[in-house]
This record gives sequence, structure tokens and C-alpha cells, in this order.
Amino acid sequence: MDKLFGTDGVRGTANAHPMTAEMALRIGAAVGRYFSRDRSSVHRVVIGKDTRLSGYMFENALTAGLTSTGMNVLLLGPVPTPAVGLLTRSMRADLGVMISASHNPAVDNGIKFFGPDGYKLSDQMEAEIEALINDGVAPIEAENIGRAKRIDDGRFRYIERVKSSFPRQMRLDGLKVVVDCANGAAYRVAPEALWELGATVIPVGVAPNGHNINDACGSTHPEMAAETVVSHGADVGICLDGDADRVILLDQNGKVGDGDQFMALMAARWAAEERLENNALVATVMSNLGLEHFLAGQGVRLERTAVGDRYVVERMRSGGFNLGGEQSGHIVMSDYATTGDGLMAGLQFLAETVRSGKPASELLHNFDPVPQLLKNVRFAAGQTPLEEARVKKAIAQAEADLAGSGRLLIRKSGTEPLVRVMAEHEDAALMERAVDSVVEAVADAVSS
Repeated sequence: MDKLFGTDGVRGTANAHPMTAEMALRIGAAVGRYFSRDRSSVHRVVIGKDTRLSGYMFENALTAGLTSTGMNVLLLGPVPTPAVGLLTRSMRADLGVMISASHNPAVDNGIKFFGPDGYKLSDQMEAEIEALINDGVAPIEAENIGRAKRIDDGRFRYIERVKSSFPRQMRLDGLKVVVDCANGAAYRVAPEALWELGATVIPVGVAPNGHNINDACGSTHPEMAAETVVSHGADVGICLDGDADRVILLDQNGKVGDGDQFMALMAARWAAEERLENNALVATVMSNLGLEHFLAGQGVRLERTAVGDRYVVERMRSGGFNLGGEQSGHIVMSDYATTGDGLMAGLQFLAETVRSGKPASELLHNFDPVPQLLKNVRFAAGQTPLEEARVKKAIAQAEADLAGSGRLLIRKSGTEPLVRVMAEHEDAALMERAVDSVVEAVADAVSS
């Protein structure tokens, strides 16, 4: 059987392998058995989801699998991914499950897991669970089957936790904020939290119908929010993705500030306040070279990891760092949360706006990015284009062309069947030639 777990749990098109109800049932039974091997105590799991139509199907299938192993299931309904991490720990659960495909289209879905400490599972734990899925799990005795219960106040608990990360004596009175919830998991909590802190809130992407999550809205499509910022004369735009664990910020002109610009702002600020642990920021190999140069000028070190917020968190935990994230908008502030939290990051940016009195356009332009180009090539199941000799040769030549003043990054996506080709270089024409040469070689390998 093909490997189930990618960089962020199990993900795919709903009703196609591996995202079928049958597989979700097996996954639920396997993960339930894994976290309830100690039969001397009662075990519980919290399950959250985003707003995809298929979430109902997977919620029921996972519940059936989990209760068949004796786990008691607490159903949170639609809540952001970081809420699951938070509530897993605060409700003393053995396991947290989030049903979401994050920024992917509505036809996709996914399942990701949190351990009892509120952190995502390690590669080793996922491998052990995958072995249980493949081997199958015998159900528990009839008298020990678990129960399922709806938890109605999960989103309110999360709102209070998010607000607690905001400076206690500060309010957002006078700030006009556009918040785009991507018709996803934060469609209620984000506008409510901002309003409770005093902001004038202009919500968009808050009418989920099961099919419109991430559809021309949210962090991957900020154009609608940008138009709304300009037309309403707003001070800031906050664009979340489908499960609200990432954020893209917009200034008062509707211009995008990505995760790198936000991390630059926060790292410099925290370093000046001597609250940046070990004087370093953790980011992935995708973060721009301009960020690295900016941090060096601030006396801050950049620690790079593989792509995926899970790997950022793992490095933060092992190295004792408290700030990290991804260019795509996953921002991890371990003083407040166990995973990326788009709403919490947005509130931190608003706090800096109030504190500094500076416009968002200034706060979101901390450095000039080194020109960066990213292109994707789709491949079919079973294909391994990066192992082809002609592709390796093209990569080697592109690396040589960019050496000294830039870099080339080639990787397979952990969530989609794509080869991602990314390069950075001050000479944009040279960079584009290098990327195109690799893309052409990969495309030829895929089509032959």
C-alpha cells in the first residue's frame, strides 16, 4: 500500500483513495488503538473540522473507528486547526483530530492529528499508526465501546485563548479591519474575536455552503479582500485559509505582505525586547533570501527546515525557539500556541499597528525580497521524474548557473502530486531561464 501520511497528515480528493469513508474508519480504529493501549483508564479524543461538505462523512467514519476501540469522542464542529491543538491539551484528551485539507479546493479533504500535548505527531508515530492501519485492528468488546458527544462551546473557548495573547490593556478601537475567512473554519470565530477587541470588522468569506471553501477567497486568493480593503478605506486586511492556521496580511492599499515580512517584523521586535528565544527565527527553505539578509542585519539567526509547519515546530521545540513559520503564512508563536494560528498572528500584527502608530504598509515592508520564481509540474501516481537522468542533469546545470548569488530548490509537494521548482537570484532573467530548464526537463520526463 502507498504511504498514507504526507507532510501534514493524510490528504486527497474526497471519495477517492486514500480519502474514503472506509479508509477513515480504518484510520480511526488504528489511531484509537494506538492512543488507548493502556486499558486502565478512560481515553478521549477531540475532533474538529472545517466547512467542507465531506467533513460530515469523515467525522462520522472517524467516530465509528475511534469508538470501536473504546475511545470517547468529543465533537467540536467547525473550528480552526489551532483550536484542536489547544483543546486537545486543555480537555486532557489523548488525541486531537482535525478534518481539513487546509488551503486545498473543496473537493479535497484531509485528516491530521495532535498528541495529548497539543503538538502534531512525529514521523515515527505516524509510521507506527500506518502499520496498524495496514495490519487492521480488532474491535473492542461490546460493553467497552466508546461514546460520542457534541461540545457546543469549543469555539468560545478558542476565542478566549486567542484574545489572551493580545496585550491586556490594548484595544482595537478606531481600526477598520477586513477579515477574509475563506468560507472556512474561522468564519465565526475570527470576526467575533476582532469585534470583541474593539475593531470595526468588515467580514468576507463568511458564508460557507460546503462547496465554496477557499473559492476565490482566503489566503491563497486575497484579491477580493484587497478590493474590500480599498473600497472601505480599511487599515488592514487579514486573510485566513480554510482551516485558519495560516494568514496573509494586506496593507491599507490592498498590497500583500507574506509570512516572511510578518516574521521579519516580529523577530526584530521581539529581539529588541529580548524576548526572542536564542535570538533566532525558524523558517523553511522556501523563505526568501531577503529575510535571511534582513535578520543578519538585526543580529538574528535564521534556522531553516524542510517545508511544513510541523517541521518548523519540531525544530523550535528541539532548539528552544519561540518564533517560526513559513512564507505561505503559517506563523508559530510557541509562547501562545502549539501550531500555526492565522488569527493569533493577525492579532499580533494589529497590536504592533496600535503600539507603533505606523501604517500597515510600513510594517509589512521590512526588506526588499530577492526575486523569486516558483513553478509546478504535475505528475501521475507512480511516476518518479526527479530520478530521471535528464532531470538530474538539468538541475545540476541550473544550480551551477545560479551559484554564488542565488539558490535553487527542487522538491515534491507533500500534499499534492507536484514537483515544485523554485529559484532566487538578483538577475531575474537568469533565474527564469534556470527554472524553465528544470521545468521543461521534468515535464518531458512526466510525458514520456
